[in-house]
Amino acid sequence: MSFRGIFHNKWAKFIFWALLYTLWVVWLGNYWWLFGLAIIFDLCVTRKVKWLFWQQERKDGKKPNAALDWLDAIIFAVVVVTFINIFFFQAFKIPSSSMESTLYTGDHLFVSKLAYGPRLPQTPLTIPFTHNVIFGKESYSTLIRSDYRRLKGFGEVKRGDKVVFGFPDGDTVLAKCPAEDYYAVCRAIGRENAEKYYGPLVIRPSDKKDHYVKRCVAVAGDTLEVKDGLVWVNGEKQETYPGIQLTYRVVTKGQKINSKTIDRLGLNVGELYFDPTLPGYPAMPLTAAALSEVKEIPSVVEVTPCLETRDNAEPALRRFPYVENGWTRDFYGPVWIPKKGVTVQLTADNLPLYERIISVYEGNDLELDSAGDILINGKKTRDYTFAQDYYFMMGDNRHNSLDSRYWGFVPEDHIVGRPVVIWLSTDKNRRFPANVRWNRFLKFV
Repeated sequence: MSFRGIFHNKWAKFIFWALLYTLWVVWLGNYWWLFGLAIIFDLCVTRKVKWLFWQQERKDGKKPNAALDWLDAIIFAVVVVTFINIFFFQAFKIPSSSMESTLYTGDHLFVSKLAYGPRLPQTPLTIPFTHNVIFGKESYSTLIRSDYRRLKGFGEVKRGDKVVFGFPDGDTVLAKCPAEDYYAVCRAIGRENAEKYYGPLVIRPSDKKDHYVKRCVAVAGDTLEVKDGLVWVNGEKQETYPGIQLTYRVVTKGQKINSKTIDRLGLNVGELYFDPTLPGYPAMPLTAAALSEVKEIPSVVEVTPCLETRDNAEPALRRFPYVENGWTRDFYGPVWIPKKGVTVQLTADNLPLYERIISVYEGNDLELDSAGDILINGKKTRDYTFAQDYYFMMGDNRHNSLDSRYWGFVPEDHIVGRPVVIWLSTDKNRRFPANVRWNRFLKFV
């Protein structure tokens, strides 16, 4: 029998689709879905039930119904794309410059969920092709909820991986400024004022939090420290990846750096400001390679790093864990990253590091009574055992990134996947067609 004949043979088709379906059920780990083999058998062999009831039967000379044809195409697209989004790949757009010069604002990515294993939907009632918002309203319903569960993937999150994850502080959103960190706003102006001026509040489940992308710099069990803006893990200085950039104060002889040079260096003009009173650029983000080139420009007089020290640090309430400990964005830690199954002794000093983990991410009732004793679920305790792994994420644009230094650890159940390919990249500072970055088209990340 020819290949064409095998392809059109009903038993061959049944065996092919039944095998694929069975493998998917084994991966899913829910064997009740094996009853679906009966539907596949009927679709391929017996054809007793008209499962696609909206499709019309074609008869000779009968004009096709365009509306039903469109309905059939739309239903097929919704089912296939939804299946792909849940188990394999999902589209994602870089919303900010926190990862430049590795990932640019305006990069459109495909994120692999197979890299770390796809999360099964916890809030399945969602409008197709949306994540959490449509026309300014929530695009999902919490009528049906399920517990967190992740399928097997190709690997685990490692140091140095670029990772897409749910924003840890995104469980509560201010309706009038949804892009802002609700908890940061509360620390700045108070909870009542935050709700009064920017409310009402929107409460989102874990799988409907906004997606962020950062680089994982430390995994569960690591001890992280940032010194002079550079990351050290377990006492060893970490690799400085080509896209990592710090901000520098660049003094010139009085003139701006040539725009062609700015373009060639790949700098984001939206982040550059020339101060004629300096004269120069008070804050220029540069990679190690770009730094060497800028130093060689004849009009450049001086280049110094813009490091945040104790003398010029932001208020402690803007930086995790929101207590006065002498940490800054460039001199941070040391801090231990919580690991599943490990028990820590809780003290008044380390409780700010772990209180959100205990009470929010792992769902316990945490209290500190008037005597200074720690109560978890009503019981006095001096230790705590973590129920899942956590990660420390930082943007490659180290001085223009709101990351774990500002909002803490990323729980394992918030991990979405890993960027794999850029399918489109546009520059909002330019007009079409100059705004399309053709050199990033179909670029693997």
